[in-house]
Amino acid sequence: MNRLFSIITLFVVALHAAAQGGAVQNRPYTDLRPFHFGVVVGTHFQDIEFANIGPQMVTGADGTSSEKIITCDQDRWDMGFNVGVLGEFRLGNHFAFRVAPTMYFGNRHLTFYNMTDRLDNGQPIVQTQDMKAVYIAAPLNLLFSAPRLDNARPYLMAGVDPMINLSGGDNDYIRLKKYDFFLELGLGCDIYLPFFKLRPELKFCYSLINSLDTNHPDRLRDENMKMYARSVNDAHSKMIVLSFYFE
Repeated sequence: MNRLFSIITLFVVALHAAAQGGAVQNRPYTDLRPFHFGVVVGTHFQDIEFANIGPQMVTGADGTSSEKIITCDQDRWDMGFNVGVLGEFRLGNHFAFRVAPTMYFGNRHLTFYNMTDRLDNGQPIVQTQDMKAVYIAAPLNLLFSAPRLDNARPYLMAGVDPMINLSGGDNDYIRLKKYDFFLELGLGCDIYLPFFKLRPELKFCYSLINSLDTNHPDRLRDENMKMYARSVNDAHSKMIVLSFYFE
């Protein structure tokens, strides 16, 4: 979380610096364009909110059944990076509509705790999974901008973000669906530089659908993995994204 606080602090410092612009305006007509392109690079933190099912009945190789309690959690926010392009339509003096196809690259560290079967020291048996996360996203955002002050213009944004998941292995404990759908809320600031406009933006994304592939446990060949794979029945991805748009 220290890295997350550092990034948020950097974002706040950038907004404060932008507000210290001089009287001379850079690129005074850039916001009057009806449409323009740009590129975006940034970093993000990923997390998954799991719903554990609690006790489950597991049938062993000898045919006997026993009750198991297994919990799953992503035990940290994992960092990644993102890169993309954008196209923005001017809707008026304060509103704009933006489409920004983006690729997200990251990793999630999942931990499973077998609370029934324990080690000799009494600690639960622990299994882990490093889940690669590669998404193609096409966020559709509406921007509301305040009046320009010298060389800075803060704004709020909201939108939706359909994503395609390109990662996932057949032998993983947990596998996510191919498609996901996020709600996005954020804020940013246009910083007008002599040769281009820089836009730092911080947004929060939350998956609106259950992104867990609930059929995946039935396809596992290793019977010992199935009780871990079936320990959750719902998953919602979350992201905190810091992006820098160059327009």
